[in-house]
Amino acid sequence: MASPANRMPRGLRIASTLFIVTWLIMAAFPFFWTLWGSFKVEIDFFSIADWTTALTGDKTKETYGSPITGAGYYGAWVQEEFGRAVINTFIVCFFVVCTSLTIGTLGGYALSRSGFRYTFWLLMIALIFRAVPPITLVSGYLLPFFEWNVWGILPTTIIVLVAINQPFTLWMLHSFFQSIPKELDESAKVDGCTQFQAFRRVIIPVMWPGVVTTGLFSFLLAYNDFAVTALLLSKENQTMVPKIASFLGTTQTEGNVMFAVAAVVSATVPLFILVMFFQRQIVGGLTAGAVKG
Repeated sequence: MASPANRMPRGLRIASTLFIVTWLIMAAFPFFWTLWGSFKVEIDFFSIADWTTALTGDKTKETYGSPITGAGYYGAWVQEEFGRAVINTFIVCFFVVCTSLTIGTLGGYALSRSGFRYTFWLLMIALIFRAVPPITLVSGYLLPFFEWNVWGILPTTIIVLVAINQPFTLWMLHSFFQSIPKELDESAKVDGCTQFQAFRRVIIPVMWPGVVTTGLFSFLLAYNDFAVTALLLSKENQTMVPKIASFLGTTQTEGNVMFAVAAVVSATVPLFILVMFFQRQIVGGLTAGAVKG
C-alpha cells in the first residue's frame, strides 16, 4: 500500500485519468471510424447531407441488402490486386531493415569505440544528410536510373531507401553502443575474444533491445514512405502507400474512395500488431538508449 507521502492527490489523479482517456479516444477514434466506414458505400460514409448515414448504412443497405458490405475490400484486394502491393512492401521493408541494421550495427559500434576526432564529423555529416528532404535527394537519382534502365524495380528503391535511412540507424545505434561500458569489450578481450568476437558474443546480446527498436523504426520509415516509392517504382511494382494514393484517381482517371479506405485499414492493422508484439523491446531499447553508463 502506498504511503501518504507518495500518494497522488485525488484532483491530480482524476485530471491525469481524464487526460489519458481523452488522449486514447482522440488517438483511437480516427482508426475505428475508418474501420467502420470501410464497410459502407461512399455515399453513406462521406454523406454531406446527413452524417448519421455512416452509422446506419442506409444507402449500403439499399445497394447490397445489408448495412455492412465488404465491397471495398473486394475491390481493393481482388479487382485492383492490392495484395501484390502488400508483398512488394514487405520485400522492400525486409531488405531495407536487414541492410540498414547490418551497416548500422557495425558502423555504430566502430564509431562508439573510436577515439579519433573524425568520428564527430562523420556523425554530423550523416545528420545533415538525414535532415535533407528525401524528395530533393531522389530527384538526383532519376536521370542515371533512367539511363541505366534500372528505374521502376524494387532493388533500386531498396538501395535508395537504405541510403536515406542509414544516417538515422547509425545515430540511434551509436547512441545505444555508447550507453554500454567499454569495460565489457576489455573483459571479453582478456578472456581471449577478438574485437569482432567481443562485439558479436558480448555487446550485441546486451544491446539487443536497441537493435530491435532501431529495426522497427527503420521498418516504419520504409513501410510508410511515399515520396521515394512513388517516384522510383513503376505501377506494377508499387508498394502500399502509392497504391492507396492511386485508388483516389487523377484528373485523367476515375478513382474509388472506398477502395482507398479499405486499403488504409488493411495497411494499418499490421502496424498495430507489430507494435503490440515488440512493445517490451521498444521500451527496453529506448530506455537503454537514454541512459549512459
